[in-house]
Amino acid sequence: MQSRFLLVVLSILMVVGCGSGDSDQADETLGLSLPAGIEHATEVITEDLLCNHVTILGGDGMEGRLPGSEGDRRARQYLADQMQRIGLQPAFKDGSWEQPLTLVGVTSHMPESWQFHAEDDTMLSLSLGNDFVGVAGGQTPQTMIENAPMVFVGYGIQAPEEDWNDFKDADLNGKILLMLNDDPDWDESLFGGDRKLWYGRWDYKYLSAARQGAAGAIIIHTTPSAGYPWTVVQTGWTGEQFELVAGDEPHLGVQSWVTGDSARKLVEMSGHDLDQLIEAARSREFEPVELGITTSISFQTEIRQTETANVGGILPGSDPNLADEFVVFSAHHDHFGIGEPDETGDRIYNGALDNGVAMASSLAVAEAFAALPTMTRRSALFLFVAAEEQGLLGSAYFAKSGVIHPGKFAANINFELGNVWGKTRDVTVYGLGKSNLDDLVRSAAEMQNRVVTGETDVKAGWFYRSDHFSFARAGIPATWFKSGTDFIDRPAGWGEATYASWIENHYHKPSDEVTPEWVYDGLAEDARLAFTVGTSVAERDQGPQWYPGDEFEATRQQALADAAAGAQSSRTVQE
Repeated sequence: MQSRFLLVVLSILMVVGCGSGDSDQADETLGLSLPAGIEHATEVITEDLLCNHVTILGGDGMEGRLPGSEGDRRARQYLADQMQRIGLQPAFKDGSWEQPLTLVGVTSHMPESWQFHAEDDTMLSLSLGNDFVGVAGGQTPQTMIENAPMVFVGYGIQAPEEDWNDFKDADLNGKILLMLNDDPDWDESLFGGDRKLWYGRWDYKYLSAARQGAAGAIIIHTTPSAGYPWTVVQTGWTGEQFELVAGDEPHLGVQSWVTGDSARKLVEMSGHDLDQLIEAARSREFEPVELGITTSISFQTEIRQTETANVGGILPGSDPNLADEFVVFSAHHDHFGIGEPDETGDRIYNGALDNGVAMASSLAVAEAFAALPTMTRRSALFLFVAAEEQGLLGSAYFAKSGVIHPGKFAANINFELGNVWGKTRDVTVYGLGKSNLDDLVRSAAEMQNRVVTGETDVKAGWFYRSDHFSFARAGIPATWFKSGTDFIDRPAGWGEATYASWIENHYHKPSDEVTPEWVYDGLAEDARLAFTVGTSVAERDQGPQWYPGDEFEATRQQALADAAAGAQSSRTVQE
């Protein structure tokens, strides 16, 4: 109770240290469906409010918000306190602000080398870290794979809507699958062309391999296909990995990456040419290729459990027919806690930009919703999810939990990272072209005299790397947008250079903390944009839709049908 009171006092006092800002209002709605009183409600989103929240959530007092830590608990309490102050209702059962979830920490003690044997008795040994990385695919104390045959499976994709199946009913049970990173990208009519879809992401590939009954899967890394260098793989796939508690779903014995050079040597040892295999994989007619290579691997795994929680609050809608539908605003509350010190000796990985500014933005939007004279027709859910940095675990858990049926969500607006460098003329929408949420964002951006652009690095697959993806996988139309890179009163290229410098020098490091140079006018403008888009979704007769042929369209249609059937069944029982 004492620490809770201290956080509230700090939230009041911290405003003194934050700059003030103004709120520019638009004169027309450009086809948006906006509630009465939105002009006044928008003025609630101020630079002071945002600075206040991020200074606390991204401060040393939260100790980096590692899942299960004391800092994690403090952050969750702060979020609950703020939602209660604003006037939200607890989102979870028994009047709780929290949805508890158990995380499983898995530390795999991989061997320092991994041997592969060809039919002619030649052998290739790969070195841990330099040539390969790997982790256990399951939550068992020991993994032992003996003499497993290796099979090249192209991209490892099954996509009925693209008439694509790399497995061709081959018997892959107990085998090690070697697969390409990315997805087919040489034709704009295939898999979104240059844009990487979920099919090109590592998590899909491991899941796809497990469904075949494989013992393990090895992804071939190249910087162009991954969107990041081998060093990112090295750091991201070592040490403790967090997962949700395993169910009865299929899993691999080992999940691994190899460098492009190592993969080439491995394939050459089999008597094949990697370039020729890649060329063969660029066809719907591709069939898995037995490499004539076997491998064994054995390693121990440490397993522990820790507890964290999603935090959520609701503002009920005003329309009797639509109040059971929701617009959900999401932002993750976790970061990396206390770890190795940097060159200054700082050991706290504050996560102020990632993801303190996002939490601040969502709280500010909640404040604006609460300031409306009459609540929107649909309800609004403000959800702060756990363990995003560990693989979108909190949002995945929520989406699968059934607390609210996926068919009852109109849309998800996700906050991730943010802009602390000034106002921009543009708005970057990640996954632009996937749903008609784009139209609402364009109209709302035009009210701010801004234009909408897509992300420049479409091969990085950013749409699949934050919490909106968990909602999209459940069929819910989802979007993530933030300031672009065309900064007002700055020279051309300044925005790209500034963001790239932040990524290189501060991303996932102790130096991701609030600094005196930060400004909040651009962040406030983005939060107002999200508020405008969210209220329009909450007011419209029809919710957003995925564009025809999108990878999530069929899931959405099924979710809506299931929700409608459930409502009809409920009415029948009541009658």
